[in-house]
Amino acid sequence: MTAETITFPDYLSEWKVFRMLDNLQPTAAGLDGLPAWYLQVAAPIFCRTIANLFNMSLATSTVPHQWKEARIRPVPKVSAPKEHADYRPISVTPIMCRLMERTVVRTFLYPAFLNPPPTLTFSDQFAFRPTGSTSAAIISLLRIVINLLQYNPFVVVVSLDFSKAFDTVRHSTLLCKLAALDLPTTVYNWLVDFFSSHSHHTVFNGEASQTRSITASIIQGSGVGPAAYTVTAGDLRPLNTDNTLIKFADDTYLVIPAAKVNTRTAEINNIEAWAAENNLRLNKAKSREVIFRDNRREKLKTLPPQLPDITRETSLKILGVTFTNNLSASDHIRRVVSDSAQTLYALRVLRYHGLSDVGLQEVFRAVVVSRLTYASTAWSGFVTAADIQRVDAFLRRSKRCGFCPPGLPDFGEQLAECDDRLFSRIRHNQQHVLHSLLRHHLPLLKTMICDLVGMIDNYLLALVI
Repeated sequence: MTAETITFPDYLSEWKVFRMLDNLQPTAAGLDGLPAWYLQVAAPIFCRTIANLFNMSLATSTVPHQWKEARIRPVPKVSAPKEHADYRPISVTPIMCRLMERTVVRTFLYPAFLNPPPTLTFSDQFAFRPTGSTSAAIISLLRIVINLLQYNPFVVVVSLDFSKAFDTVRHSTLLCKLAALDLPTTVYNWLVDFFSSHSHHTVFNGEASQTRSITASIIQGSGVGPAAYTVTAGDLRPLNTDNTLIKFADDTYLVIPAAKVNTRTAEINNIEAWAAENNLRLNKAKSREVIFRDNRREKLKTLPPQLPDITRETSLKILGVTFTNNLSASDHIRRVVSDSAQTLYALRVLRYHGLSDVGLQEVFRAVVVSRLTYASTAWSGFVTAADIQRVDAFLRRSKRCGFCPPGLPDFGEQLAECDDRLFSRIRHNQQHVLHSLLRHHLPLLKTMICDLVGMIDNYLLALVI
């Protein structure tokens, strides 16, 4: 019996593989040298063979050795890198391997996240999950803080930093947690084979290092890597049930109400112990503590003592959005307007080199408007009318310069549109990470509607009488 006559379970259909190849975006090729454009153009010819290859890989729980070899491309984390720590190692793996990984994640891992075992929880993780986003993470964090402020004079939020979290995840520990998920045996064994015998080499300034095997790292740049870190952090929980953890990948925020402020040290020690067990390290020097309070109440006379080795700030940048300790996002508005104003200089340079007004407006929409509205559904309720006017003044100046599309709505209208889109996604998707908040507020909305209808009925009755 030849390999052509062997049949394997149809995990992936020929049509699905064709769609994946046909929708390939420009991306770097791996060590196999197969470029994305070639796979896309030849999709009608290759889709059947690649579908058989993918199905055979899953059925036999085997990952081709060539797919386990990667080229590390260091990406600067800062504008002027000076040392090794200023670079983020991104693994460039073969494109077909990445397609296979995404299929495993979407078909098997994501459904398993919906019904996790008792030892793992994913409801507090907002990255690398369907419908997860920075906006959802910030909304959930602020909702918890605001609810706690109703019964507490202050709320402590500690922003935790893990040193090189993605690079140090131990494969053996990760696979133990993956074993607890509801995965088919062949898929779990495929993941075991995927993480074993991995190797890579680094290419920098035209020079390549020697190839070395790895037993840690979730392989940044891979398709399985992000979901693998979600599993790794799945058993990180607060000691006290009144405290809360909000996670977005390795960005972790510990929320503690005033009533439980004496548990801070125990919670930090617990997180440090968890990190040690998972081959991670909590970097206290980069962690930050902020005490949020309601300005409408009497000013706090005494604050809890500062945590050892963790700096206390008056503002906190939560996933790129700055909030002061009185829950104001005005500083965020000032920062993004300043950054956007600097972008106008780049647009002037592009105009000088011949870019048309239509092209300039497309760049403005892609760069400036996306920056102004980033995570706006989370912070739009924490800015003032003066902040909105500041952005509108900037947009009017940009329109006069010809950079901003003349038909672009006012900033307030743009914020409302972003809110409507998010609400529509939540309302029509019961699996959305924020859908539970909608269910929580439905009884209150129904009560308000009933009260409003009653008021209208009484008013109409009074008119008749």
